[in-house]
Amino acid sequence: MAHFAIYPLLPVLLMLSTAAAAHELPAAVKRQLLQSAIPETAIGVYVHQVGALRPLLAVNADTGMNPASAMKLLTTYAGLELLGPAFTWPTEIYAGGKVIDGTLQGDLIIKGYGDPQLNLENFWLLIRRLHQTGLTEIQGDLVLDNSHYAIPGGDPGVFDGQPYRTYNVLPEAILVNYRASTVLLFPQPEKNAVRVVIDPLPGAIQIRNLLQLTSGECGDWRNRLTIDTVTGETPRNQFILTLKGDYSRRCGTQSHTLSLQAGSDYIYDLFKHFWEQQGGKLTGNVAAGKVPQHSTLLTTHHSPTLTEIVRGINKFSNNIAARQLYLALGTGNAITDSAPATLIKSEIAIRQWLADKQLDFPELVLENGSGLSRTERISARHMGKLLLTAFDSPVMPEFMSSLPIAAIDGTLTHRFTSTPVKGSAHMKTGALNDVRALAGYLLDQKGRRTIVVFFANHELAAQSRAAMDALVAWIHQRP
Repeated sequence: MAHFAIYPLLPVLLMLSTAAAAHELPAAVKRQLLQSAIPETAIGVYVHQVGALRPLLAVNADTGMNPASAMKLLTTYAGLELLGPAFTWPTEIYAGGKVIDGTLQGDLIIKGYGDPQLNLENFWLLIRRLHQTGLTEIQGDLVLDNSHYAIPGGDPGVFDGQPYRTYNVLPEAILVNYRASTVLLFPQPEKNAVRVVIDPLPGAIQIRNLLQLTSGECGDWRNRLTIDTVTGETPRNQFILTLKGDYSRRCGTQSHTLSLQAGSDYIYDLFKHFWEQQGGKLTGNVAAGKVPQHSTLLTTHHSPTLTEIVRGINKFSNNIAARQLYLALGTGNAITDSAPATLIKSEIAIRQWLADKQLDFPELVLENGSGLSRTERISARHMGKLLLTAFDSPVMPEFMSSLPIAAIDGTLTHRFTSTPVKGSAHMKTGALNDVRALAGYLLDQKGRRTIVVFFANHELAAQSRAAMDALVAWIHQRP
């Protein structure tokens, strides 16, 4: 009897003997850091095989570091558990007056709750459903009710001096298409010119096209363009875009996306354009306000499910969608009855959620949950603990499938190509000035699933990719 009782203990004993945490980086990783002139004190590394009692590797693992977009792992995992994979955001449209024979004698009010994916297609569907109610004419204004958010205003250019970049768009309860205007470039060799188109075409943007068509290599075409933005002289002529520089015909059609208009003007332009496409008529302007009492709900649009939203956040590192999700964490499932959403409510919700899971992260600093921050902090060890906990969560399939796959999709499409790691890693990347991060799950050559976290906070962090990839390769091929 004693003879057979030993065998169940063998896997545990082997796990204990092989899982003692090492504090020395593999030689290949050290070599890459040395070549990149990045000191080991500027990185945080945590490696832990799923099922092991102790980590395989922990280097500076308890130092709070800026994780850049890897912070989205915390926000999306918390969202899936706190809100549920099937959670959706509503957007409601109300009549602020009587509707007689298809004519609204009053204002039309849109009330938003922070839908992160109210893109062109979904906004068009919302307006189509509105038309299907029988409404054809709006004699009042288009009123936008953003009261679900109680967050401080701000300058979108504060983070990096790029106020028109879409990743800097600030959260709004009604956020349509991230307020994005796409500049499309079409080479026209027969005219020795470059055709420039804005999509969607708001009347508030004018184009001065000074681009020169060339026949050289395409290369980094964006850095050879200069896009100047000048405020127009009238309210409905807000921007003049001047495009200068060289553009090679070899580049083919390319696009550059900017966020130029204020949210209210952007929504009004799009609404009126889509509404008139449906045969509707709008006589008023745009205004801010709240849904009046005794208004009539005409139609409601629901966003895609949180599972789909989270996939977009993590696969493509969508900052604004992450920020909208972060704000939803403080209001929970009863989103229409728990206004307003605030940053403080969301932080409290996350910290309570961590405490309920017996996860104590004293170094954790939260700002907006997206990683687009100079202040957010988490240690490599605690990011690893979070990923280990997520692996045992009921929402693990939705969470893991949202991460980029090595050399397959998302932000890892062009990474780990032509290596054995291809298709075997689900990992989130992160990048800011002086910050690089990689965190997620790796299936090694023996079929063992391992948590990998690598943070670099240093002025030369942009050169840390080779060291990160060397660590992943070492873990994948270990005996």
